[in-house]
Amino acid sequence: MPVRIVQLGTPRQSGEGLRIGTVRRPPRGVPKERHATDNWYDVWLPNLAPSDALLRQIRGTLSWSAFEKKYRAELKRPEQTHLLNMLAAMSHYANFAVGCYCEDESRCHRSILRKLFHERGAKVV
Repeated sequence: MPVRIVQLGTPRQSGEGLRIGTVRRPPRGVPKERHATDNWYDVWLPNLAPSDALLRQIRGTLSWSAFEKKYRAELKRPEQTHLLNMLAAMSHYANFAVGCYCEDESRCHRSILRKLFHERGAKVV
């Protein structure tokens, strides 16, 4: 019963379970009642998204390694740490997915979430 790391808005995989959107903003132009049916997310969890300030920096001159370092620092706050620990533990008991809109996972915060889940002993696909 692993956690899947997904691109929001893509078709769901069989047995994916609950889809959690770890994004700062809801999908633009999509009515709230369509978020789940259009494969965006079932639950919005912006607490695990990079801060607005950090997102502005990565769009500028911030390197990817510097972004990862700063994002990891944001996730060391107690609220975010508790959420990551809970989701890592849940991965042993329930199917669910976390995701973001970015097409390229290697340049998306979800790649860092994948690493953090592995570091916490989560079952990750």
